[in-house]
Amino acid sequence: MPIVAIFWIAFSGDTDNWRHMMLNVVPRASVQTFELVFYTGIVTSFIGILCAWLVTAFDFPLRRSLSIALVLPLAIPSYLAAYAFGEFLDFTGPIQTFYRGLFAYQSARDYVFPDIRSLGGAVLVMSAVLYPYVFLACRSMFLMQGRAAADVARTLGAGPLKVFLRVQIPMARPAIMIGLTLVMMEALNDIGAVEYLGVKTLTFSIYDTWLNRGSLSGAAQIACVMLLIVVAVMAVERAARKRQRFASNKTTAAVPDQLRRRLSGWRSLAAVTACILPVVIGFFIPAGVMAQFAARRIDQFAESRLLSALGHSILVSSSAAAITVVLAFALAYAARVGKSRPTAIAGRIAALGYGIPGTVLGIGVLIPLAGLDNAIDGVMRDYAGLSTGLLLSGTGFAIVYAASVRFLTMAEGSIDAGFQKLSPHLDMASRTLGRTGLQTLKNVLMPNMRPAVLTAALLVFIETLKELSATILLRPFNFNTLATLVYEDASRSRVQDASVAAIIIILAGLVPVLLVSRSLEGKR
Repeated sequence: MPIVAIFWIAFSGDTDNWRHMMLNVVPRASVQTFELVFYTGIVTSFIGILCAWLVTAFDFPLRRSLSIALVLPLAIPSYLAAYAFGEFLDFTGPIQTFYRGLFAYQSARDYVFPDIRSLGGAVLVMSAVLYPYVFLACRSMFLMQGRAAADVARTLGAGPLKVFLRVQIPMARPAIMIGLTLVMMEALNDIGAVEYLGVKTLTFSIYDTWLNRGSLSGAAQIACVMLLIVVAVMAVERAARKRQRFASNKTTAAVPDQLRRRLSGWRSLAAVTACILPVVIGFFIPAGVMAQFAARRIDQFAESRLLSALGHSILVSSSAAAITVVLAFALAYAARVGKSRPTAIAGRIAALGYGIPGTVLGIGVLIPLAGLDNAIDGVMRDYAGLSTGLLLSGTGFAIVYAASVRFLTMAEGSIDAGFQKLSPHLDMASRTLGRTGLQTLKNVLMPNMRPAVLTAALLVFIETLKELSATILLRPFNFNTLATLVYEDASRSRVQDASVAAIIIILAGLVPVLLVSRSLEGKR
């Protein structure tokens, strides 16, 4: 429905508006978007692949701790990182203050310092918090590869670096493409960071055209272009993996899977530095800046506006988590018990939502819901003499609906992975012992699926809590979540006042990140 609504609004608009958008807005915004996505993809690929290789192939001091810490930047939303880096690298921030004191400069006119509010700054911020997508995918693939292929390459005379470049990276290409696709989707979806840093991407243009210029059809037309870009990105990702057939089976029990090479001297120091820097830049600097500001505003934790935003966030996130878990469980269970083509197609269609940026989804959700609200209100006025108002589009329901559409893929993936770990023989054994399909589901599958279901609900809850792009377009008047509260304060140049809500978001985001890190490092 959201996709159909977007194209209907776009093509029902004025043709002159189409011409104006295609000549004056879309080309410039498309170039900025392409540059942001392209450079962010390069930087995140370099950091993610390098760090994944170091922690899986070598042994050095702090390796185990760093392999967990390298995932921490996922807890920092990109807009929070942008606000934190804006303060950290500002004229009054610690870096420029130290720089001026070191060289005895008196004012900003005495020296040149890179501006964080630029395309380069946006690439830095995005790469710092998004590289874990590539890191996680590559690390999992490197762990699955075992020693067999690398051992064969070593016996043929290849050194560790050549094995990495010629054997391990080509075998990990599917994982790299998956992680890179997630990075590109997140970069396309962002609105808070790009607006704050002055990069006019397609996402920002949709927001600006709709809310600041009052042109809904123009915003929908830009959204159509953005949807085509998303489809192209997903098509490239599938095409890159289409002809690749790599066996990823681990080595036998007689041969240890992991035999890390011990590093010493300057090599050990270089490996530790290469793994620490991304964590410091992507997590400790943004979290430290916000924690420092929040520590001076302890009294704000009891303010009514923060408590109200926290209540709205919990309500919306819990509702979205419950809805997506129920739908995802139904999809995954249907795929398990009835392996038919319609079931597979339904699962693929449901998974499209994650590829739709939040601003695009906001337009596609709001207009149909507003039309339905008006229809219900008209019927009630005619037959009951009552006005129902905006029941759906004027409440938090619109945010819940958009979040459910966007994050259903995440919940379905987690629950489907849980089902994959349960042998089909469990179902068969239960049926041969006289249980019906419903009794098997209730007494056998659901108790075993509880961890996967809880994980799925937690992931959707946290992602909805952090979501800004759709929430800022769909929220009713006087309805703030923690994310929109941070955005409002930051847009008024009050980043320090936004720190309290930001710390709550960061702490909530740490929960799934630490769970993922521990699951990867564990042996069970």
